[in-house]
Amino acid sequence: MEINDRDFLNSPPVKTVRFGGNVAEMLVKYKRGDCTDYELLKHQLGDPEIKDAQIINWLQEIRSCVTQLTKEHEQLIYTILRLQWVGRSQAVVEEYLAFLSNLVTAQTVYLCACLKMVVSHFTPKRVTICEAGVDMSDSDDEDESNFSLFQIFTSRFLMPILQENFPFVQKSSRTLECYVHNLLRVTVYIPSIRGEVLEVIIGKMLKLDVNQPSRTAVMGHPVAERLDVLMAVMMAYIKDICFVNGSLHVGRTKELLRHLLCVFDKLILPTHASYHVQYTIFYLCSFRLALAEAFLDHLWKILQSPSQPAVLRQAAAGFMGSFLARAKFIPVLTVRACMDLLLSWIHHYIDGHDSSGRQACCDISLHGPFYSACQAIFYTLIFRHRAILEGNMKKGLEYLQNMNLERVVLCQLNPLKVCLPSVTTKFAAITRKYQVVFCYTIIERNNRNVLPMVRSTAGGDCVTTNTNPLDSYFPFDPYLLKRSGQLIEPLYQVWEEPVDMELLPAKKRHQVRRHMLLNMALMRN
Repeated sequence: MEINDRDFLNSPPVKTVRFGGNVAEMLVKYKRGDCTDYELLKHQLGDPEIKDAQIINWLQEIRSCVTQLTKEHEQLIYTILRLQWVGRSQAVVEEYLAFLSNLVTAQTVYLCACLKMVVSHFTPKRVTICEAGVDMSDSDDEDESNFSLFQIFTSRFLMPILQENFPFVQKSSRTLECYVHNLLRVTVYIPSIRGEVLEVIIGKMLKLDVNQPSRTAVMGHPVAERLDVLMAVMMAYIKDICFVNGSLHVGRTKELLRHLLCVFDKLILPTHASYHVQYTIFYLCSFRLALAEAFLDHLWKILQSPSQPAVLRQAAAGFMGSFLARAKFIPVLTVRACMDLLLSWIHHYIDGHDSSGRQACCDISLHGPFYSACQAIFYTLIFRHRAILEGNMKKGLEYLQNMNLERVVLCQLNPLKVCLPSVTTKFAAITRKYQVVFCYTIIERNNRNVLPMVRSTAGGDCVTTNTNPLDSYFPFDPYLLKRSGQLIEPLYQVWEEPVDMELLPAKKRHQVRRHMLLNMALMRN
């Protein structure tokens, strides 16, 4: 029976036969020369009729005393290693593996014996069945489940060592490159630890990524050189795993994406202002459209989930908009499909707010995911409006009109007030040119008023924010690492300054340029 299926509150207590004391007391007696309880424990552990509950009980006590089980207690340890634990309940298996992990960590002298014991279970016990004089014995085929137990045990023992011996990030690029390369090679032989290995490596890379100098001077810094080397190693690994003889291996690629998304959720998404590490997923998604769509779907689920923390929902919106804007390999149909999802959610949010009858308040602490979703739409449209209009201008314009952006811009929540100035000015210029929505009156009114208010998490009155009230950044801003950047460059949509600026009135043109210069100054800082 699975441990999760067991009703501990309503089940009757399981009766066990004990020798009268606990393991800690037994070891004290043994040290004094009293071996009675010690031998009784060995006898009970060696009993083929021992119950699962008894095994769990003993192992839990023995684990608490594992630091005392030096070589003089090897007979007790060997008795435990001979225990028939394979094939028992999941609770016994988990407790036994935890015991092994603790034992080899505290007493390395037993490592060889533990490994031999686990390897001995690679082949199943042969069962002889004779029916009508015919031998019906089972085969000697390798038992895959037992090998998986070995992998689990190896993972528990090996991972702390691999993590502990990871070189400091201040070490040379060559040292870090060799260690990470060999770590990744381990995952080829022991695939069960790939997720944990990737988590360790990406965690170290993030520390390098967020502790860099200003982006303008990034490549002149040794930290950037180390990160560049590690990014190149990671991308080479990703390609080697995903491609076999030049063809994409779908199964291996999907499994790698699953591992990377787990690390993304745990480390990358919550990390603010990382510039390069997330490009590991960007690179993988370029191999096939289905991978990019899976990543977008993953982000979408986080954004629209009320159970997720607001800060992660806002980050997911930032990733979604930046990915749609910058990834050349995402076709217009996919861009439009994602924008339709975002806009449907935005309009539904506005509906809910309007129907509540409450007075609108430009409060980021209440509506952060909404504002981030709006900024994702504006940002995506800035980069992809030309692709939307290419081929059939009439249908493209119809699509832009049907987005009903005017309602979004004019709603009481006033998203233009909290988006980055560079985004609002570029968005205003584009939507004005195609007569989709006119934003300048709202922008001018917002500029005359105070900056948006954010309620303090500590309580009390609201406080004003800076010119980036959403504390937003675009995760796929230009990639500045030169060596690994060679793989990103052909996949990346750079910003091309439109000539459409000259179509604006002189006053508006001056305002747009002023806002753009302000934003460039902010980005440099």
